[in-house]
Amino acid sequence: MYATRYSKPKNIEEAISALQAAEDGKLLAGGMTLIPTLKQRLAAPDCLIDLCAVGLSGIAEEGDALVLGAMSCHAEVESSADVQKHLPALSLLAGGIGDRQVRNCGTIGGSIANNDPAACYPAAVLALAARITTSKRTLSADDYFTGMFETALEEDEIITKISFPKTHKASYAKFGNPASRYAMVGVFIAETDVGGLRVAITGAGQDGVFRHSGLEAALADSFDVAAIDAVDIDDSELMSDIHASADYRAHLIKEMTKRALQAIG
Repeated sequence: MYATRYSKPKNIEEAISALQAAEDGKLLAGGMTLIPTLKQRLAAPDCLIDLCAVGLSGIAEEGDALVLGAMSCHAEVESSADVQKHLPALSLLAGGIGDRQVRNCGTIGGSIANNDPAACYPAAVLALAARITTSKRTLSADDYFTGMFETALEEDEIITKISFPKTHKASYAKFGNPASRYAMVGVFIAETDVGGLRVAITGAGQDGVFRHSGLEAALADSFDVAAIDAVDIDDSELMSDIHASADYRAHLIKEMTKRALQAIG
């Protein structure tokens, strides 16, 4: 075992202080990515800063928005009456992440902070034009995601909440890996007053989650499954790995878009 310190701050100010004081500190939310990374010796932080007691969980309505605390676990998002009422697609997405243990430990803030290219939440955040509030500022979804495993977060910046505009015209369809249930391709379609019509894709892009302008334009012209067939899905910027080729992922993007659209009705 390598030496490391464990810190359990009681508020956001203590968490920031611990992060700034550490040479290579890591924030521990649900630990669904960090703990396996530590076990594999792919990271060796000098301090683990546990956010479980900081008070960043909870879901509440704020005007025309639904605000999720960064430490809200997937099971909480799935079962929330407010999410089911105002953003049922987000509840469905949360219920399809991993298994029961993962859903009771993993958090929405941890997911989007890590920005795994196959994670589900980034697609919802981007498609719904959500706003990410941190210990320093508020960022739009378009400005927040910057690349695979990369975000606009600074080293001493902590996500505190994510604000989603309420809408019932939204849907998510995922072709999941049968073992991990990560998205080989996930498509989130949403139309909001804030962001208009958006189609966000996860699990496929070489740079992580992205919006597909061709699908957005086609659906804006005709909100119908037939409109999707005419859209060209360029596979040159899609991932190809042991799970699926870029060409197959291009095919899945169309199919998952159709399924998401059909679910909206």
